[in-house]
Amino acid sequence: MRKRFSLLTMSALVILSLVAGAQLNRLFSGDSVLPQVNKFSDVLSITHKFYVDDVDTQKLTEAAIGGLLGELDPHSVYITASAMPKVTEEFQGSFEGIGIEYQVLNDTLLVVAPIVGGPSEALGILSGDKIVRINDSSAVGITQEGVQKKLRGPKGTKVKVTIDRSGMKELLEFEITRDKIPIYTVDASFMVTPEVGYVNVNRFAANTHTEFMEAISKLHDAGMKRLILDLRTNAGGYLEQAYRMVDELLPKGKKIVYTKGRRSEFDDEFVSSGAGKYQDLTLVILINNGSASASEIVAGAIQDWDRGLIVGETSFGKGLVQRQFELKDGSAFRLTTARYYTPSGRLIQRPYDTDKAKYQREAFERQEEEGENLTHEAEKDSARPKFKTMGGRIVYGGGGITPDYIVKSDRLNNYTVQLRGKQVFLQTADRILDRQGSTLRSTYGKDVDRFVREFQVTDAMVGEIQEVANAKGVAPNKEQLREDLRFIKAYTKAYVARSLWGNEGYARVMLEEDTQFAKAVALVPEAEKIAKTFTSLK
Repeated sequence: MRKRFSLLTMSALVILSLVAGAQLNRLFSGDSVLPQVNKFSDVLSITHKFYVDDVDTQKLTEAAIGGLLGELDPHSVYITASAMPKVTEEFQGSFEGIGIEYQVLNDTLLVVAPIVGGPSEALGILSGDKIVRINDSSAVGITQEGVQKKLRGPKGTKVKVTIDRSGMKELLEFEITRDKIPIYTVDASFMVTPEVGYVNVNRFAANTHTEFMEAISKLHDAGMKRLILDLRTNAGGYLEQAYRMVDELLPKGKKIVYTKGRRSEFDDEFVSSGAGKYQDLTLVILINNGSASASEIVAGAIQDWDRGLIVGETSFGKGLVQRQFELKDGSAFRLTTARYYTPSGRLIQRPYDTDKAKYQREAFERQEEEGENLTHEAEKDSARPKFKTMGGRIVYGGGGITPDYIVKSDRLNNYTVQLRGKQVFLQTADRILDRQGSTLRSTYGKDVDRFVREFQVTDAMVGEIQEVANAKGVAPNKEQLREDLRFIKAYTKAYVARSLWGNEGYARVMLEEDTQFAKAVALVPEAEKIAKTFTSLK
């Protein structure tokens, strides 16, 4: 028996060895990974040993990883360990600190706005306050990095700040207990007419669906029957959050998005649950060439089901799904594992090659003709593949989402772009608030609508803008100033409003000069017609 058992055991081991050997041989032959790893290891070791100068092997390795991923597609990227905390907090939707939006302006730490629900707001710190000391150190001349180092910190820890407030003779001191601070993805939500609501979503992070539901629930209670959802310059984020947003707008059993990868574990299909609370809400979605990824999932699903109207400019065209892989040193990399497709089968991803700069630039250099595009005649000569919406309209894949109504965004001239880039509008608004902040707060209180109607940027204030511009090295240009005067006034007014009412104040002012938004409001009746087509398809 012992001999027989031994023979059986040996036979099994031989068979197992043969199978394992065949698997290993297949792994290590041809295009296998191990020989390439050994090759890189050899190059790195020899370089480290013999190169004429001292070698930073970490730097070389990270450059090699970046080069490797760069050979794949434009969206597979390496994230250094130092960059990971910021990336993580942006997608998790929170950080720990005192809760302010700030700007270092002319060596001064300016509170742009206290974050709603944060400890700074609770203590009464206001927009326009200037932090002159942090604990026992001067904050004059502090850098952006210095602000984060000194004001951020673990929840429950304390920091003392000294504030110079306009209209107050004495400096104010606050001891702030740091807390978990939300990073909001819904920038603004408010009613624009008695029945039309507006919601702006800046990206898709972990809390986006929750924020979106809170916003439209508030607007629904205020009488909203029609929604303008602004996804312009929303570069995307979590696919699952995009799915959950669309799930609120579709009845049960409607495909929202699906993914296909080389490996089957990355294939997935997302279908509406039927639990959505706003299946009958009239819908207009605003997109532009900065709308990408998750934004395109939302716009593509709504367009394919003829659920609402898409207005603006053709979106970026990113239809690749990335998975993030953590590395032992705290760094990570995002690897494209699948492509996503809209309900009709459209791949949104634009063609790409090794020229990443060209790929990024192309989305912003399209020449589109404005006008109604319900039958998508604007793309009829395209080589892109043709698909049909559930209502039978032709749409195209392989190049972003092209709107049903193409409306170009307003183009600023070079002078105005420089004014924005050099923070001239923000600094001018800060000057206005230094003089009039108390008066503006007492006059308008919470009535932002009245401020939008009544407050005017005067000629004297325009002169002040030019003074600040000159001090910041922006060359005078009277012709371009005249051409963009309404935008220059609007930006200044918007920054004043932001200090008084946060992002909602800023948005309310800027939408007054927004031609894409104006068109979206005008097209609400047309969106209702599209909604009737969708209702017949249920």
